[in-house]
Amino acid sequence: MRHPFANHLLLAVMSLLTASCASEDVQAQTTSSDMKINITIEGKTMPVNLVDNEATRTLVAALQESPITYEADDYGGFEKVGGLGRSLPTSNQQITTEAGDVILYSGNQIVLFYGSNSWSYTRLGRIEYSSIDELKSFLKAGQGRVSVKLSVPETTGIKAAPASRQDGKLYALNGTELKKEPMRGMYIKNGKKYIK
Repeated sequence: MRHPFANHLLLAVMSLLTASCASEDVQAQTTSSDMKINITIEGKTMPVNLVDNEATRTLVAALQESPITYEADDYGGFEKVGGLGRSLPTSNQQITTEAGDVILYSGNQIVLFYGSNSWSYTRLGRIEYSSIDELKSFLKAGQGRVSVKLSVPETTGIKAAPASRQDGKLYALNGTELKKEPMRGMYIKNGKKYIK
């Protein structure tokens, strides 16, 4: 037996999916609670949880067009800093950074902290890491120049739905046609939600 909250949650999800399926091109939306980017250095990638501000929204929009790669160098024994090759909107305030912070400096430089500093910055987010040693190893702390790639994570879930198909067939939520009778769950049939 399902918990009553689960029923409300299921109804809310189904309502969202129905609204999404009405469009032929369903696009992923980012919100302040799930805005993320990836940082890749020498083939290793770590996710960054972004704060919601004009700088991060501008950065994510640019990264949705294409990844950005830049060179970063150690500075002061506590950070990797490099020019982004473009300017982002600033909302500077006095910040005491911590290891893992991702900061915008002077509107066009990204700072990846493996130590602490206090300055007027625009906060972008935090790298998800397990230990300070893991973070320092990832950032190649103290090892000189590195190439840094910023990108948006690949979206999972619905990319396009067969909203206009009225063929009576069942489709998974990612838009693929089901070849055999499905198990219990939520599906799309004739462009509408279908629950089995």
